[in-house]
Amino acid sequence: MSLTVTIADIAKKLNTTSATVSRALNDHPAISIRTKKRVLQAAEKLQYRRNTVASSLRSGQTGIIGVIIPSAEINFFGSVVHGIENMANKNGYNVLIYQSNESWEHEKKGIETFLNARVDGIMVSMAKEKNDYTHFLNARQAKMPIVFFDRTSDELDIDSVVINDHKAGYMATTHLVAQGYKRIAHISGPQHLKVFKARLEGYKAALKKLGKPFDAKLIYNGDVSIDAGREAVKYFLGLPKPPDAIFAVEDFTALGAIKELKHHNISIPKDFGIIGFANESFGEHISPSLSTIDQQTVNMGKEAFQLMLKLIEEKTRKNKTVQKIILEPIPVFRDSSLRK
Repeated sequence: MSLTVTIADIAKKLNTTSATVSRALNDHPAISIRTKKRVLQAAEKLQYRRNTVASSLRSGQTGIIGVIIPSAEINFFGSVVHGIENMANKNGYNVLIYQSNESWEHEKKGIETFLNARVDGIMVSMAKEKNDYTHFLNARQAKMPIVFFDRTSDELDIDSVVINDHKAGYMATTHLVAQGYKRIAHISGPQHLKVFKARLEGYKAALKKLGKPFDAKLIYNGDVSIDAGREAVKYFLGLPKPPDAIFAVEDFTALGAIKELKHHNISIPKDFGIIGFANESFGEHISPSLSTIDQQTVNMGKEAFQLMLKLIEEKTRKNKTVQKIILEPIPVFRDSSLRK
């Protein structure tokens, strides 16, 4: 049987009207239980598929949430999506995933795609490539509910769920000092993203609190990648006074740093300490195992979806207060930084 079966086909089979079939399929109270049962049985036999596009146009809702992530290859984002989907399923929503591949152009296209698909809301972790944020402002102007998770921008006053990145950066740096490391370097990420800027500020705050001088030469501006970690170590080792520890902005950068340090036969953690960020799944399996900061990924996804539900319910309400939920970071100390 063709999948293009229509309401008219069911009506013809049952010798009734299309209006009766439509009401029966939508559980209209004016249609008898017996008629509803006959219509549902016929629909199933004919393999009728409801036209969800037409239904959504009538109801104004699609039951779909669009989610834009920088990369599906990074376990962190997959874990957040797991939390989102868990809550979506419980609340009768489906989730569509779109990868920006860290590209502003792809991110912009993703927003346009979801707007054209008439999704009920869009959840986003921003791409690291900076251009402008017009696509987000256009979506909000179209009254599309938007929630950011993890990566946000100070330039946009949009609802978000993040962890306390400043506190996390402070934790990571303090831990390295407590382990006896003297010169702590930081491999940062693109500073237009609040998440990376806050981690750098947390690093600086820890140094100040502990009476350690801040040295701008110990900051390497990376692009959140394994290569950035390797290049940073090459740069640091070339300094007149190299560091003896690194707080990396995320785990892939930390992995690159470990690879390069091993290439130079530098002992970790005896002679050099490393701590990353995000608690990627590979961290506990590499040698040495990677110290990191856990970002409560599944919980982040759940909180972000709860925030999205609230936005959808309050879509018509004016003067809504922008909500920013901040989760607590959880330190995970492993071999790469533990020498005491």
